[in-house]
Amino acid sequence: MAFPIPPWLNQYRASANSFLSQYEPLILLITPLFSLLIARILQSIFLVIHERGLKATIISFVMSAIKLVPGVKKYIDSEKQKIVDKLQGSSNRDGWRTELPKTGLGDNVLVQMRDEKQKDVTWQGKCSGTVYIGGNENEGHFSLINEACSMFAHTNPLHLSVFPSVVRFEAEVVAMTAAILGSKEKASGGQICGNMTSGGTESILLAVKSSRDYMKAKKGITKPEMIIPVSAHSAYDKAAQYFKIKLWRVPVDKEFRADVKAIKRYINKNTIMELGDLASSYQICFHVDLCLGGFVLPFARKLGYPVPPFDFTVQGVTSISVDVHKYGLAPKGTSVVLYRNREIRKKKKLYSLYLQKRGNHSYEVLMTYIPCIHMIVTEWTGGLYVSPTIAGSRAGGLIAGAWAAMISLGSEGYLENTKEIMEASKRIQKGIQDIPELFVIGRPDMSIIAFGSDVVDIFEVNDILSSKGWHLNALQRPNSVHICVTLQHVSVVQIFLKDLRDSVQTVKENPGPVNGGFAPIYGAAGKMPDRVMVQDLLVEFMDSSY
Repeated sequence: MAFPIPPWLNQYRASANSFLSQYEPLILLITPLFSLLIARILQSIFLVIHERGLKATIISFVMSAIKLVPGVKKYIDSEKQKIVDKLQGSSNRDGWRTELPKTGLGDNVLVQMRDEKQKDVTWQGKCSGTVYIGGNENEGHFSLINEACSMFAHTNPLHLSVFPSVVRFEAEVVAMTAAILGSKEKASGGQICGNMTSGGTESILLAVKSSRDYMKAKKGITKPEMIIPVSAHSAYDKAAQYFKIKLWRVPVDKEFRADVKAIKRYINKNTIMELGDLASSYQICFHVDLCLGGFVLPFARKLGYPVPPFDFTVQGVTSISVDVHKYGLAPKGTSVVLYRNREIRKKKKLYSLYLQKRGNHSYEVLMTYIPCIHMIVTEWTGGLYVSPTIAGSRAGGLIAGAWAAMISLGSEGYLENTKEIMEASKRIQKGIQDIPELFVIGRPDMSIIAFGSDVVDIFEVNDILSSKGWHLNALQRPNSVHICVTLQHVSVVQIFLKDLRDSVQTVKENPGPVNGGFAPIYGAAGKMPDRVMVQDLLVEFMDSSY
């Protein structure tokens, strides 16, 4: 049966055909395709502006256009290589082996290793962070963890039945760390769990991945976004790249602390991670990065320092990362990632508590699948496989060293260490504040003191300090330097402050780059508008270093 065509539709068709008849058929075919192409280009441009911002996008476009000018790119590459060579400094690769020796050295290899070690800089008491254990590396706590690592150097917790000792050590390190961070308190929920990892970056990566997968299962988020302050560790950038998460870096407040109001403006339906009370009210994840302070802040609170709580007693906290190899005084390569409960971490299938009706008499069981951090393979020809972290095989010696460190010190040992670290930090902070040309940035809660200057070039000051054997950390936005105080600094506070005062005076009297110093590079990098060029510099430096 044919349906009559309304008169208005016939009239519209006739008008359209009359209008289009003046164009070539090929034009009519190409125009929609061309329009689609333009739309895709505009969409790509808007996405880039959305991710990078209008200013950064315009600068990147202009710099790319400038590089098209004959000779400009060659000049930029030449100057870039000079900076890379400067960054590499005295790294001379002459004599480095590129293949195995024909005849092995046997025990004499240890002699060669001792010779190589003599070429390392004198780090005792001179480095910001870096080495957190106090004393000489051949005695005391150093000697203890070295022996513990050596005793279990051959072990691997992947083989549970072969090395139950290190399996127990790991479980106890995780449990003891969790207890320090509130697992025994009622507010924690009493279900804290976790794993040991190779360091803070891996701990953060695992926490972010768990949060991404958990929120996908809980809220159906397929385009995850994460909100962090601009001052948060670069491990979050790495996690965002690895796990395809949109990362929002939000400006901090005047005291360089996370700005909750600013963060709230970035929360949307795709947000998977951000801050405590907000996280709880929006039912999203909140990770606390205690990689540096996990073994200091809890004890500092016990000592009466005005430190806000950062543990699982805080509402909304879903995961915490803690480096045992920092102030836990364990061997390098030991960290812990903790989760509020096993649901966030583990993989399981949950049948919903309700049935969805289909038709008059049939029902459909709804099933929710929660991904997790465990890597599980059931169909491998090599057998059943499960691994709790990014690495498969892990160094049992490091786990044993961490366990030995914690058991040997105990709560009283960590309390005493924290007392010494905090007192030294406050003395250094006051000493810096007493230097007229300097100012302390923010309000330090713990043992990191950042300082800058409106009078002298702070990077030149850092270069002078470097010439005196100090190794501090250069920062940007704002230009500054920080020292992370460790047990190594307890006995050298006055020496550091004297060298700092002398360095400031030297730069004040003789401003200008120090021969062999890095002040020009750091200063230029901080002011360089094209951040892609800065990225290229770092890639070239890293690529040519190994």
